[in-house]
Amino acid sequence: MTPSLFKRTSMLPSFLSASLLFAGTALSSPFLQSRATNLSPAININFPDPAVMQDTDGTWYAFATNGNGKNVQSASAPSINGPWTVLNNDLLPTVGAWSNGANVWAPDVRMIGSSYVLYYAATDAASTNQHCVGTATSDTILGPYTPRSSTIACDVAAGGAIDPSGFTDADGNHYVVYKIDGNSVGHGGSCGNTVDPIVPTPLMLQQLEADGVTPSGDPIELLDRGDADGPLIEAPNLILVNGVYFLFFSSNCYSTTLYDISYATASSVKGPFTKSSAPLAVTGNPFNLTAPGGATATTNGKNMVFHANCDAGRCMYESAITVSGTAVSFS
Repeated sequence: MTPSLFKRTSMLPSFLSASLLFAGTALSSPFLQSRATNLSPAININFPDPAVMQDTDGTWYAFATNGNGKNVQSASAPSINGPWTVLNNDLLPTVGAWSNGANVWAPDVRMIGSSYVLYYAATDAASTNQHCVGTATSDTILGPYTPRSSTIACDVAAGGAIDPSGFTDADGNHYVVYKIDGNSVGHGGSCGNTVDPIVPTPLMLQQLEADGVTPSGDPIELLDRGDADGPLIEAPNLILVNGVYFLFFSSNCYSTTLYDISYATASSVKGPFTKSSAPLAVTGNPFNLTAPGGATATTNGKNMVFHANCDAGRCMYESAITVSGTAVSFS
């Protein structure tokens, strides 16, 4: 199928309405009054929900939601700062048997032992309105990856599961964080979930066995949306810096100017997580970008990639970040 410009396709309010709402918020929020910095795309094609990792030879790789004729897009660079070269590989030409093979979203690759593990979401074959999270493995970073026949997260009744991101803790334990896509079974409004009763969209933590693909125990909830988050939170990404766990996520509806990059912190991988007092990035601050979101930080907490609206759809952007205690800022 021809992939749509945007990841979700629920009925949404007009761009103009969202823009006016954002403008009102901007005038009253001290967070939004610093001067915006221009930032050019690191990858100037439709490359949403980007994830990055550095391979053993020092090369950096980026991965993105389906598009440009591929289930999983990829790019490479000699440095996290680029220059980035879009690759012709489809890392996942065959999706797991549990899926109908459509709408592969938000891939993330981690090296576990001597194997590369790809986490991804795709449409569930039995319930085509919901996604599940699956895994695939390869001996090389660019694959092709061999999908496993079972999922690691698939709560269809709650809305399914999307936006997986791998994490290895200081003690060597492996996890994947993901979103329960509750707004996909919401009752209407922005991103399908601003009409009462509002459906939860929690970010979950699933511990994995040493292979990085087999679930160990039950998932636990790390964080859920609140009134300030609009219809949802999503796109979780977890890192550990100087004993502090940072859970990055996006809130509000991805197709409006209210979409953002936010974060929460904890002293334990299982929480409790406390949301920061202000988002890390919103439309117009700190960059002159619209609807920044879908962020992934490097494991050392020094750089971040994310998408924002561009002429091609949603391009990948990259910037240095600074971590100080429990605070994060773009450098």
